[in-house]
Amino acid sequence: MVTYDDAHKDDVLEGKVIAILAYLSILCIIPLLIKKNNIFVLAHSKQGLVLFVGEVAVFILHIIFGVWFLKLGMFILLTLSFVGLLAVLRGQYIKMPVVSLIAEKITL
Repeated sequence: MVTYDDAHKDDVLEGKVIAILAYLSILCIIPLLIKKNNIFVLAHSKQGLVLFVGEVAVFILHIIFGVWFLKLGMFILLTLSFVGLLAVLRGQYIKMPVVSLIAEKITL
């Protein structure tokens, strides 16, 4: 298994623009399809996919728990997306709590 630590600076420079899409809701699918071989993009795309699934889950669960659940859940998920965007712009990979644990289990 290849890890992010094996990524080269070329992967980071080549994938920054595409990796930004990973944290923009449903657009997280585009980097998964286009740059599947770039370790930097793949790592961020998996986390973005987990955040998108979380957004869908929060939206569905707000029907049961109310609007406050939607506001709180979306605030947390959008904050994590913003942190992910900053990491991409810096050329770094950060492991988000819970999100990275789920993302690492995704195989393509």
